[in-house]
Amino acid sequence: MQMFRHVRAVYVHREPVDFRKSINGLAVLVEHAMALSPLGGALFVFCNQKRDKLKILYWDNTGFALWYKRLEQDKFKWPRRLRESVISLSEDQLHWLLDGYDITTMQPHRPLHYQTLL
Repeated sequence: MQMFRHVRAVYVHREPVDFRKSINGLAVLVEHAMALSPLGGALFVFCNQKRDKLKILYWDNTGFALWYKRLEQDKFKWPRRLRESVISLSEDQLHWLLDGYDITTMQPHRPLHYQTLL
């Protein structure tokens, strides 16, 4: 993604996260639960329990940024591996995940076409 410049790695926190957590709470999760440094130029991807919201935390050398996406009708196809609590993705796999693909089967979300918000 162009907004994520100088990305060194992409890490997914496999377990659902309480989405009341913001930058500080997620940075603590990166350090303690993932045993990684949030200051190393990597993207850290988190999903909520219902798998309809996703947050990406990153450090861009001037401060933390938090990117958020909410799906209106579908769920993210969250990678599930039994033994790993942290999963590493390629940049392409991150794009596929954000675009709605199950990165193991490459099946997308249904596109939505709304005329109005209400």
